[in-house]
Amino acid sequence: MNSIESEETLMQSALPKLWTWPFIFLILGNLFTFMSFQMLLPNLPPYIESIGGSSLQIGLITTMFAFAAILIRPFIGHLLMTRARKKLVLIGSISLLIMTTLYPITQIVVVLLIIRFIHGLAWGWSTTVNGTAAVDLIPRRRVGEGMGYFGLSVTVGMIMAPSLGIYLYQNFTFQLLVWIAAALGAVALILLSVTSFVTPESVYQNQKQPPPFSFVGSLVESRSRYPALVTFLNTFGYGAVVTYLVIFGNEQGLSGTFLFYFFNAVLATISRPITGKYFDRKGPWKLIMVCSVLSFIAMWILSLASTNVHLIIAGAIFGIGFGSMMPALQAWVISKTTTERSGIANGMYYSCIDLGIGSSALILGFIYQFVDTATLFKLSSFLFIIVLILTYMDYRKQTDPWEPIH
Repeated sequence: MNSIESEETLMQSALPKLWTWPFIFLILGNLFTFMSFQMLLPNLPPYIESIGGSSLQIGLITTMFAFAAILIRPFIGHLLMTRARKKLVLIGSISLLIMTTLYPITQIVVVLLIIRFIHGLAWGWSTTVNGTAAVDLIPRRRVGEGMGYFGLSVTVGMIMAPSLGIYLYQNFTFQLLVWIAAALGAVALILLSVTSFVTPESVYQNQKQPPPFSFVGSLVESRSRYPALVTFLNTFGYGAVVTYLVIFGNEQGLSGTFLFYFFNAVLATISRPITGKYFDRKGPWKLIMVCSVLSFIAMWILSLASTNVHLIIAGAIFGIGFGSMMPALQAWVISKTTTERSGIANGMYYSCIDLGIGSSALILGFIYQFVDTATLFKLSSFLFIIVLILTYMDYRKQTDPWEPIH
């Protein structure tokens, strides 16, 4: 063994342990949570359209949950400063399961919008708490790698579940889709129930003298605003895919729209260990810049797709690009703040995701009256160019080399 190999082995052995059973169970529980929720996301717009919903209502079905999730997250962020993790995690998981089972009870669009809003409240609660619980379980020196693996549960859920949901919706019934989503939610609840969580010492100290609540202060972590803005723009671009991919496939006569999500998930999974370790060594900037270019290219391939092969190529490239950007952005957001306010930073990160997807659905829902879905993808692709520019601007400001987070 040469000196370089010896040094690398020594550095690896000195790293704190990442893979513990609680961390593994949390990743799996979060994966099933996201799969349960994301299975419904791309199928609700065509379902609303099939029962007579207007173009505005199609946009609102995505926007309502995003607004609700953003509304509740400041309260959850504040609770996380004074409350142990497990009870909050289980409340979120149970609430999501209950709301998932309510969709088949009516075909009245207004009632479905109300259900969607309440579902969004539960979603905002659960994602914020689960993400913060992950931060508490990950050693700070391995936050990029650890959140990369945790983020894999988010990305695979966001990418793999829609492909399964689309297949079920196109080949069976909406009711069956809902019940399978509920079954996945039940599995998530079981996994999270047997998970042991870590609560930071600062939380117990805050219980003695709770900090005052401020809606804005619990909504925004000022030190993490810049990467949060980049996250918002990134997911605004993704919102077009979530809302209109199935409709695009129907317009183009493509039977394999689920293939886009499938290969997206596969490539995101393969690339994640590499990109997570790269983040810890080099920081977020170059990684995000490269991935934003890949996402831009993928969106254009998707917009021009006329065969299932094109969908596979677009999905694979998007999986490397967008799939690698999301955990890098989350780790970047966390790296800017303290352990005590990591819950608020996490809430802001997830709020930016929901705000990006939700506002994208609303704005594109208006534009959709005048253009086809391929044009929506092309327009949305330029959000990734803005992400590239903003990340490069922040990179130019850096004067010191990136150091792993301690």
